[in-house]
Amino acid sequence: MRTKHRIFIAINFLPEIKKEFLFYQKKWEDLPVRWTKKDNLHLTLVFIGSVEDEGLLKILETAREVAKNSQPFSIHFQRILLGPPDRTPRMFWVEGEKNQDLSVLKNNLEKELSELKLRRELREFKVHITIGRIKILEWRQLQKKPRIEEKISLTVSVNSIEVMESKLKPTGPDYFVLESIKLGPLSFSKKKGDPPVL
Repeated sequence: MRTKHRIFIAINFLPEIKKEFLFYQKKWEDLPVRWTKKDNLHLTLVFIGSVEDEGLLKILETAREVAKNSQPFSIHFQRILLGPPDRTPRMFWVEGEKNQDLSVLKNNLEKELSELKLRRELREFKVHITIGRIKILEWRQLQKKPRIEEKISLTVSVNSIEVMESKLKPTGPDYFVLESIKLGPLSFSKKKGDPPVL
C-alpha cells in the first residue's frame, strides 16, 4: 500500500512569538472556540493536500528551489479579529499587513507546483494566522455575540519556510515539520529528525 501524506507549506514562528498569540487565546478562553495548540500555530502559504511519496519528493525539491531564490523578509501583524472578514465568522485570526515579499513567495510556490493541480484561492490572499476555530453550534446559541477586533503591533522575521504534514486525530489535527528550508541563495535544509529550525 502506498503511503499518503496530507501536505502543506507554511511559515512557522519562534516559541516566543507563539507565546504572544497564546495571550489572546487566554483573553477569550471562555468563548466557544477550539483554540489552536501552541505547536500548531503557523501561517499557511500553500495547502497541497494528499500526495504519495513521489509527489512529496517533488514538493520538497520545489520548495528548496523557490526558497533559494527568495530573500528573508518581515511580516507586520496588526490586529486580532474574527475571520474571514465580511463573512460569517468561523475563526479567530491574527491578521497581518499586505506584504509584497510574502505574496511573491506564495505565487512562486504555486506556479512551480502547478502540475499538482493545486486549488488556487479565488479571493485575495489574506495574511493571517488561525489561533482558534469557532464551535459554530455553540456560538449561535450565544445571546450576545462578542465583537472581536483588537489592534496589535508585532513584526516577525521570516527566514525559512516549512514543508509540513497534517495528521488528523479525533482531538484535531497535529502538524509536523518534514523539512525546514532557509530562504536565500545560501539556504540549507533541516530534515525530519533534525533539531527544528523555526
